[in-house]
Amino acid sequence: MENKINTQIPDPVIFNRDRNNKKQRPFIVDKTEYPFQSNWFERDGVSMHYIDEGEGIPIVLTHGNPDWSFLNRNIIKELSGEARVIAYDLPGFGFSDTPANYGFTPQEHAQWISALLFEHLKLDKFIIVVQDWGGPTGLSVATSNPDKVLGVVISNTWAWKAEGKMVEFSMYMRTPEMQTKIIDENFFATTLMQGSINSKSSSNKAITDAYSMAFPTKESRKGTAVFPAEITLAADWLEDLESKLNTLQDKPVEFIFGLKDDTVASQDIQDKWRAIFPKAPVQLLPEAGHFTQEDSPESFVFSLRRILKNIN
Repeated sequence: MENKINTQIPDPVIFNRDRNNKKQRPFIVDKTEYPFQSNWFERDGVSMHYIDEGEGIPIVLTHGNPDWSFLNRNIIKELSGEARVIAYDLPGFGFSDTPANYGFTPQEHAQWISALLFEHLKLDKFIIVVQDWGGPTGLSVATSNPDKVLGVVISNTWAWKAEGKMVEFSMYMRTPEMQTKIIDENFFATTLMQGSINSKSSSNKAITDAYSMAFPTKESRKGTAVFPAEITLAADWLEDLESKLNTLQDKPVEFIFGLKDDTVASQDIQDKWRAIFPKAPVQLLPEAGHFTQEDSPESFVFSLRRILKNIN
């Protein structure tokens, strides 16, 4: 069954940082929840959307599946008075365009992140925050540029060849039945997302609409179907990424684990991360699920302030 929300109405209010840029947001989002002006990175005729708020040390907020910079909104609100907070939408997610013939692989996403940070924003130093697929994609960029990394916050993610429940999840989502469900019913951005975030958020229509409206058509949902498949399909790339994690071992690293997520915050995954970065402080959140930025933005603010304090 086609999801009921299947038409995007472009936002008639132009809300861009560059007042000469008349590009419209592809759909309307509640401006109380998400009060930020838009920025656009034009590359090969494609617009990548990002938020760039505040001044000072850059903090790059990543995102994974099936969300966008909206997931990071409360971290941006809290920290933009103390640092420069940058949060992007991957191609095909949020307000960003989808490039022609885009495969939605983590390798392609990492290339776009790298182009935004270094070619467009020309960042020399930054802190990066990673969760879900923001982990492999963001850490791919970070481990390729370790001299630019001032610190890392890691939450409910992985950066190696998948094991255990992650493999089971990926193989299940790769079945024709589930791929059809993701494409036809917007399963990831509705059923899965709403079942994974806290009840206060999941009962707020402004929040659930912001997630589901990003994928109004079957075609627009392709990226949300590719990501779970790539957990297992990108095994070689993930193994290569794991071999580079040691380039970040001398950096300030902080862990945040939402314990209601027993897939990428399982004890095995926690132990693996701790073995790689044994000195990293850890926040364990019994009441948070997979989408920790939604459930406990204050945990990220706490970790980021601690890193900022140690840098300054």
